[in-house]
Amino acid sequence: MSRICVVDDQPLMRDSLSETLRRDDHTVEAFENAADAVERVVCGEFDLVLSDLKMPKMDGVSFLRTLRSRGCDTPVIMMTAFGSVATAVEAMKLGAFDYIGKPFEADAITVQVERALQHGRLKSENEALKASLHDLARPRTMVGDSQPMLQIRRQIAQVARSEATVLISGESGTGKELVARAIHAQSRRTDRPMLCLNCAALSGNLLESELFGHERGAFTGADRQRKGRFELADGGTLLLDEISEMALPLQAKLLRVLQEGEFERVGSSTTRRANVRVIATTNRDLEQSVTKKRFRGDLYYRLNVLPIHLPPLRRRGRDIRTLVDHFLKDIAAHAGRRHLNVTGDAYRLLEEYAWPGNIRELENLCQRAVVMVNDGSLTSEVVRGWLQSAAASLLTPLQLRPGRMLEDMERRLIEDVLAQNNGHRQRTAKTLGMGVRTLGMKLKKWREEAEAESGRAGVMRPHAPEPALAGAG
Repeated sequence: MSRICVVDDQPLMRDSLSETLRRDDHTVEAFENAADAVERVVCGEFDLVLSDLKMPKMDGVSFLRTLRSRGCDTPVIMMTAFGSVATAVEAMKLGAFDYIGKPFEADAITVQVERALQHGRLKSENEALKASLHDLARPRTMVGDSQPMLQIRRQIAQVARSEATVLISGESGTGKELVARAIHAQSRRTDRPMLCLNCAALSGNLLESELFGHERGAFTGADRQRKGRFELADGGTLLLDEISEMALPLQAKLLRVLQEGEFERVGSSTTRRANVRVIATTNRDLEQSVTKKRFRGDLYYRLNVLPIHLPPLRRRGRDIRTLVDHFLKDIAAHAGRRHLNVTGDAYRLLEEYAWPGNIRELENLCQRAVVMVNDGSLTSEVVRGWLQSAAASLLTPLQLRPGRMLEDMERRLIEDVLAQNNGHRQRTAKTLGMGVRTLGMKLKKWREEAEAESGRAGVMRPHAPEPALAGAG
C-alpha cells in the first residue's frame, strides 16, 4: 500500500481521482492548492504526487520547482487539460516523472501510477545498494558448535523476532558484525536493506552527515543533497559499529531517533521520519563509560534493550579446529590454491594459544598459511614460529625514558598492534579501542619527533610507519 498526494483545485477531480486510487488500495490525501502540500511532501510523507499543472496561487511547475529545490525527489505526475506541450516539457525537465492529459480513463491513471511507484521503489533500493556495496564482499558464515556458540545462536533466534534495539559487546575480532547480520537475516526485515556505519572511522561532523544526510551547501564540500543511512535503511536495519566512539553531542541526536523515529538532515530544519531497527556494537564496557561521563546513560539504556555478549576465542577452544578448517578451505578456494592439511601437533598449538586478536587474528594466520606454505601441510614447526613471533612483539623489553614512561609504553603497544594489522589504521584503532583520528595524530607526532631527532643526530632512527602505509587498506 502506497501513500499518494493529490493536488488539484477542482473538487470533482480531487474526489474522483482519490476514489479511483483508494480502490487500488492506496492511501490518498488530497489538497486544494500546492502551497498547502509542500511541507508534507518535503517531509517524505508520500510515495507519489499527482498534481494539476494549471492552478491558482502556485501552479504545477512552481510546485515541482519548489520540491526539487528543497531536495525532495518524490516522483511527480503532472495532470493537464490546459497546459501546452512546451509547459509539460518544462515540467519534465524539472524532474517530473511523466504527465497525463485530462480527461483520462481510470485504467490509464492506474497504469501511470504503478509505473511511477515502481520507479520510486527501484530508485530507493538502488541508493541503499550503493550505500552497502562495500559490505558485499564474500559472504561470512558463523562457524563453531561449542557451548558458547550454541548459546549465541539461541540468543540470535530470540532477538531476531523482536523489533527492539540490540547491543552486541565483545573484544575486537570476536565477530560482532557477523552476529548483527545473522539477526537481520532472521528478522522480518530481511528483505529490506541492512546498512553499516563505523562510528570510529569518521569525525563528528562527517558521522552526523552519514547518519542523517545533508542539504546542498550545508558545509564546505556539500555540493549536492544527500540522504543519510537512516533514510536509506528505512524499513530495514542499521548497524552502528563501535558506538562508544560517537561524540556526546551526536549521541543526543541518535537518542532522539531511537525514541521518536525523527531526525533532520544537516543544514535542514525539516523533520523526517524513518522506521529503522538499530543494532550497535562495542568493544568497550559502556557501563564504565557512562560512569566516567563518556557515554550518555539514557542512550546506553535505550541501546541495551537486548544485549548479546560474544566470548573471546580463548574461551571457545572446541571451535578452533573447525574455524581453522573453514578458513583454510575458504581462503584457498578464493585464492585458487589447494587446501592445506594441518598436523595434530599444529592443531594443539593453535588450541593452546591465547588469541588476543580473536577470530580476526586466526583468520589472518590461515591466510598467511595459504600463501606461504607450499608443501601442502601446515606443521607445528611453522605454527610455533608464527605464534612465538606474535607473542614476542608484545613481550620485548621496552626502553622507557624517565618522565615519559607511559607515553613510551603506549607508543610501543600501538606500533606492535599496527604491525600485526599490516599497517591498517582502522583495524589498529579498533583493536586498541581508540579513534582513527587520535591514532593518526599520535603517529604523526612520533614521526615528526623521530625526524627531528634523526636530523640532530645525522642518522635515521626507526619510527612508526609512514601515514601512507598506516592508512592502507
